Amino acid sequence: MSRGNLVVVGDALLDREVVGSTTRLCPDAPAPVIDVERVDEGPGGAGLAAVLAAEADVAVTLITPVADDAAGEQVRAGLAAAGVGLVALGHEGATRTKCRIRIAHQVVARLDEGGPATPRGPLPRQALEALEAADGILVSCYGAGTSSLEPLRRALAARAAHVPVIWDPHPRGAPPIPGCALATPNTAEAAEAVAVRGRSVAPPPEVAAELVQRWRSAAVSVTVGADGVWLARADGDVLRVPAPGCHDGDSCGGGDRYASAVAAALARGQELADAVRLGVAEASAWVAAGGASAHRFGSGAAPGSPHSGTSFLRHGGGVTRLGAAAAMGLAGEVHARGGTVVATGGCFDVLHAGHVQSLRAARALGDLLVVLLNSDASVRRIKGPGRPVQSERDRAQVLLALDSVDAVVIFDEDEPSAVLDRIRPDVWAKGADYAGAVLPEADLVRSWGGRVQLLPLLPGRSTTAILKDAG
Repeated sequence: MSRGNLVVVGDALLDREVVGSTTRLCPDAPAPVIDVERVDEGPGGAGLAAVLAAEADVAVTLITPVADDAAGEQVRAGLAAAGVGLVALGHEGATRTKCRIRIAHQVVARLDEGGPATPRGPLPRQALEALEAADGILVSCYGAGTSSLEPLRRALAARAAHVPVIWDPHPRGAPPIPGCALATPNTAEAAEAVAVRGRSVAPPPEVAAELVQRWRSAAVSVTVGADGVWLARADGDVLRVPAPGCHDGDSCGGGDRYASAVAAALARGQELADAVRLGVAEASAWVAAGGASAHRFGSGAAPGSPHSGTSFLRHGGGVTRLGAAAAMGLAGEVHARGGTVVATGGCFDVLHAGHVQSLRAARALGDLLVVLLNSDASVRRIKGPGRPVQSERDRAQVLLALDSVDAVVIFDEDEPSAVLDRIRPDVWAKGADYAGAVLPEADLVRSWGGRVQLLPLLPGRSTTAILKDAG
């Protein structure tokens, strides 16, 4: 399956989260006094959609208005760190910023400032060139005006005849252009789009079918939270795609996760129904993992290391690169049906017979095996500047060619405690060469009732020895 080239078009903003704790009220008002513990920031709106799409093994370019101010520079830096290319449009006013105030897991207020963020000036030539080179296009509308820009709409309409255009609408934005491969409103957005005074809103499958006709789209999916998605096609078929499980969690960014996963899959050449199923699974895992906050600030990634926590899973007969929450969601599904999750870890730079044997033994201990794989940067710190000899993506692909491996999660630290704490396996499997050694993650695994299991080794096999003999 080809990697694919996805262009995201829409309204970017700066997401800010202030996290703190409280033990007292203000003396002059019935409001909590929040002791700030940290302030986190990252691209939001279409910017978040682009960052999420970049995790799905597609090359991503974002076309969006960006202001020339400090907050705009933070948006630019966040996109660059995630490997997202940027075509910046002119921007009216200051950068739109949405700041959520959080006490532990509870959001107590949101502060919005900046804008209006409508595009200003002519459409740059680079935008048209990016659209022309796209294998797929995602319009991530947040109501600031990018989706209403007429030259851009004309260009999108022209490309819709050749590549899939996915439109994630907003009540304040322009309607989708005719010919979209898929429009992705949530229940409230869909209901508002078909609202007629004095008429009750129909059930989601009927609304989806009506919007297919009204928007002249090839398909419309209406997301209904924990119930999954209703997908209606222009040929009259209506399909329900249930969510893999009901999760309580922060749904912030769930729509972006769904739309970006579907768009990336279509850009890689997957069929629509398979892409929608993948998007539903990704969005469900996203909510279960804590939403946008957990994605940006809970992965344990080192600054400037956007790949830490990236997951590779076997999907639809191939290997798909997914977001940081995907492996956690898969583990949660296994736990929910009473199964056993096993995890193991290492560099796996040159896969040999000893690795194959130990991975097969680890998989036999449970119902799911997740391999925690040291990133390229982590291997260099541990093994030296000459390693790894294979990239993290190639190492992940080789591991997933084994029937014993269900998922691979890349981590950037020297040891995998942060990712382990997210997946929480029942068994942490390590080679017998660790017998008698102090594993820094052992106490963490035992803290949730897990156990450490040592695996038998095949004598005389090691990557270091293989590379030494080859040299």
